[in-house]
Amino acid sequence: MPPADTAPRPRVRLSGPERREQILDATKAIVGERGFHGVSIDAVARRAGITRPVVYSHFDDLPGLLRALIDREAARALKQLLALLPQRGDEDRPDLVLTRTLRAFLEAVHGDPVTWRLVLMPPEGTPAALQEQVARTRRAVTEQLARIAPEALEATGREAPPDPELTALSLQAIAEECARLLLEDPKRYPIDRLVANASWMLGLVGLDRKR
Repeated sequence: MPPADTAPRPRVRLSGPERREQILDATKAIVGERGFHGVSIDAVARRAGITRPVVYSHFDDLPGLLRALIDREAARALKQLLALLPQRGDEDRPDLVLTRTLRAFLEAVHGDPVTWRLVLMPPEGTPAALQEQVARTRRAVTEQLARIAPEALEATGREAPPDPELTALSLQAIAEECARLLLEDPKRYPIDRLVANASWMLGLVGLDRKR
């Protein structure tokens, strides 16, 4: 039986944008299996069931292809994260808002592990461009959490944190570590277990109930 990236596929006529996405999807699959060192134009063409010239018609070279993949996956991750984060004025118990947000985040990670491995656990040979994108994504999340953390704590009757940025970074670290554990061993660290423990930790800092 031929390897997955050499198996013949029926020819399908795709539009330019559709073909570009197909090529990026093939590249992403290879990165997920082999890391960035395993990507070549030949491997991508075989995985997509197309020829090298078709790949080159959409991307000038391999660095350009990898940069396009990085930009797409980082944008997807950031869009997912910002959509999941609680907003100012959310009318609910802060602990429930934050644990629901964590659960939704972990479900997103479980649903698209390759993207989130690239963001949270970059493989060996990760281009500097991805590291820069990841740093920008994390900063955007930190800024959003820092804006809402004071209101979340005040809603419990407690004082606002003296340093919202550090509070945001602490919450972010908990969420990212939960995601890494889920990616590394989902059977040992299922979502329910991770969320239950995170909820207990929130209780330690007073995000357990309205006062």
